[in-house]
Amino acid sequence: MLDQKLVFDALGENGVTFFTGVPDSYLNGFCNYALANCGDRNIIAANEGNAVAIAAGHYFATREIPLVYLQNSGMGNTVNPLASLAEKDVYAVPMLLLIGWRGQGDTEPKHPQHRLQGEITPGLLDVMHIPYTVLTDDAEDFARTVRKAAAYCRETRQPYGLIAPKGVMAAAEKANNVDDVYPMSREEAIEVILDHLPADTVYAATTGRATRELFFLRERRGETKAHDFLNVGSMGHASSVALGIAMARPDRLVTVLDGDSACMMHMGAMTMVSKLDVPNYLHIVLNNGAHESVGGQPSAGHRIDFTKIAEGCGYATVGHAAATKEELIGALDALTGAGRAAFIDVRIHKGLRGKLPPLDFDHRAAIDALMDDLNG
Repeated sequence: MLDQKLVFDALGENGVTFFTGVPDSYLNGFCNYALANCGDRNIIAANEGNAVAIAAGHYFATREIPLVYLQNSGMGNTVNPLASLAEKDVYAVPMLLLIGWRGQGDTEPKHPQHRLQGEITPGLLDVMHIPYTVLTDDAEDFARTVRKAAAYCRETRQPYGLIAPKGVMAAAEKANNVDDVYPMSREEAIEVILDHLPADTVYAATTGRATRELFFLRERRGETKAHDFLNVGSMGHASSVALGIAMARPDRLVTVLDGDSACMMHMGAMTMVSKLDVPNYLHIVLNNGAHESVGGQPSAGHRIDFTKIAEGCGYATVGHAAATKEELIGALDALTGAGRAAFIDVRIHKGLRGKLPPLDFDHRAAIDALMDDLNG
């Protein structure tokens, strides 16, 4: 991994001192250094398009070149603002795009959700006419690249991409940041939910630890995985997949095991229940206030009132977050049979119980098993 102090020194020498984006495990060294040292000049955004727009606003107000950081899986969220806001014939916004290159070559054979994204990462920049450099872990090479990229941004008022392969901007091991703000862990909360909802409940688990913990809890408990949708990619969309299932199968309870960061990434999806009759839809946010699976950087999850937001969108709630096992059980009991879509904000602590193996399963077989269950 590059020495992150040298990285930020090189950026600062070229006038790049404002950072915004969505944390990525391939960039966790960069993200954690920015979090520790950059104060309010580092803004963790709700999604990557949000970050591009914040960066644009910063440039308009200061004429300074900003940097947007993201995992390549989030590039789709940036296409609209990059192609229509930052484009040279519209508002001509320069910025550096620091992109973690998941799925490059055969670096993640057990994670096929990254394979196509890894393959098309350089091509997406090409099709948007954004030049780029693939970074190495050589500090002098990085300094030269930043000088070239910043000069291009100043001269053309256009973005420049910095693609970071595995190991360039991230330590080999991610920190396990544990707190004790709330008593339950995510795994404990999921097990309470499994214990108290009907055995044939369909679950949609969000990207990251929720998918892994549900998967391995099913194995430990000797239960079928045929009721589960594991949203291993497409962060922020598990709730919409679940909504589509709930609409088509009103006879089955469909429960989302969402994350706070994932829910906020596409929070507009919550408004859909105001237009639909889906009393069999239960949306649960496992809220630890962090982007835990990519390094534990803080989200806004513990700063906002998900329950009031959900009520405003048309969900039934118990009026407050559930912060203990007893409160979670009470909320599950109260909202079962509520007559409309229901929502629970489950407050949990940060930190991982221990290392879980990476998910290694046949994705097509898993979805076919769920489809057989839903159509059988």
